[in-house]
Amino acid sequence: MNILFTTPVLEHPPAGGPSLRIENTIKALSCETTSLCIVSRVNQAWIGGPVAEAFYAARSNRFGYAPSCRNYSTNRYVRKAQRVIGEFRGSDASQDARYLLECVDNWKIDIVWFGFGNISYPLIRELRSLRSGLKLVCDTDSVWSRFLLRELPYTDNPVRKRFVLQRGRQKEKEERLWVELCNVTTGVSDVDCQYYRSLSANATVFKFSNVIDIDDYDGSPSEEFPDFHRPCILFPGTFGRYNSPSDRAARWILDDVLPRVRQRIPDVHFYIVGAGSDRTLSHRRSNHVTVTGKVQSMLPYLGHSDVVVVPLQFESGTRFKILEAAACRVPIVSTTLGAEGLPLKHEEHLLLANTPQAFADAVCRLITDRPFALQLAGACRRVVVQGFTLENLKREAREILHFLARDTVSGAASQT
Repeated sequence: MNILFTTPVLEHPPAGGPSLRIENTIKALSCETTSLCIVSRVNQAWIGGPVAEAFYAARSNRFGYAPSCRNYSTNRYVRKAQRVIGEFRGSDASQDARYLLECVDNWKIDIVWFGFGNISYPLIRELRSLRSGLKLVCDTDSVWSRFLLRELPYTDNPVRKRFVLQRGRQKEKEERLWVELCNVTTGVSDVDCQYYRSLSANATVFKFSNVIDIDDYDGSPSEEFPDFHRPCILFPGTFGRYNSPSDRAARWILDDVLPRVRQRIPDVHFYIVGAGSDRTLSHRRSNHVTVTGKVQSMLPYLGHSDVVVVPLQFESGTRFKILEAAACRVPIVSTTLGAEGLPLKHEEHLLLANTPQAFADAVCRLITDRPFALQLAGACRRVVVQGFTLENLKREAREILHFLARDTVSGAASQT
C-alpha cells in the first residue's frame, strides 16, 4: 500500500520526544509499505535545513512541503501567530487539503497517515469532506484533552483556568469527531487506546507505541565532560512555557525535592537538559544546578548521570525520558503519572514517588545504593528491549496496514 505521511512536527536530529516519535514512525512505515511519501507541514529551516531534508528524502519515495508552511516566518513567535490566524480563518487546512489530494492522485496514494493527528483535526475534517472514500489514519502521541485538562489543579489564575478548560473541552469534542472520521486512530498505550475506544462504538483503534531505536543507545557515551559534576540527577525534557508540565516539574524538584536531597548528599548536582529550558529556567542556574537549553544529543548526559528523574504532575502519553534512560541503563525515579502507560513496577524496574519527601528519599536511595540502582536499571532496560524498540513499532505498523488492506478488499467486494 502507498502511504502519504504528513506531520506538523518534524526535526532532524530529533531534539525531544515529539520529533523522535515522528522520526521513528517514518523509519517503521518506510519498512512496511510499498511507497512512503512525506509532506511536511514545517518548512526546511525548522526541520533542520538541507541535511534534515536529505535524511527524510532518503527514507521516502517523495518528499515535499505543504503550502501552509512555505511563507511562515523563521521567528518562532511570529510563526505561532501566523499559524493561529491561519487556523482561525481555516485557510491552512483548506489549502493543505487541496494540495494533499493532488499528491494522493498524482502519487496513487492509498492511505493518508497524519503524524500528530491529535493536533491536525481541521485538516482531517477538511480532507474527509473533500474525499469521503480516502483511508485516513489519525496517529496520536497522547490524549490531548487529558494533557490540557490535567493542568487545572495546578493553575491558580482564573483566566488561565478558563482558557485551559475551554481548550480541553474543545479537544474532547474533536477527539469524538475524528475517531468517527478516520479509518484508524492510534494510541501510544493501552491507557490511551481504551480512552479512544470509549468515545464511539464505531472507533477502530490500534496501539502504535512510543519506541526507541535501541542501536542508537548501545555503547559508551559519545562525548566526555571534563567538568561533569557527580553525583548528579538529570531531568531531560522539552521546556519553554512557564506552566508547561516539564517547567513546573523542574521547579518542583528545585524548590521541594532538591533541598531534601542535599541534606543527605550535599554535593549532588542537578542537570536540566532540553530545548527551551534556558528560556524559562536559566535564572535557576547555580553551583549545584546546570540548565543547558537545547543540546545536540541527550546521550552524553544520560551516559554520565546517576539518576534520571521524571517528576511530571500532569501530562498524557508515554515518556521517551523513561525509554531512553532505561536504554542507557540509568536508574529512574518517576511520579506515578510520569510512568503512565508503561508496564513498569515500583522497586522492580524503577522507583515511583509522588510527594517531595518520598521523591527525595528515592533519589538518595539510588545514588547511595548502586547495586540496587543498577539492578533496577537492568530490569527496566529488558522491558524496553522486549517491547519498545523499532522492531515492535514495525510490527504494530504491519498490523494496521494489514487491517486497512483487508478493509479495502472487503469494501470492494461489498460493492460488486
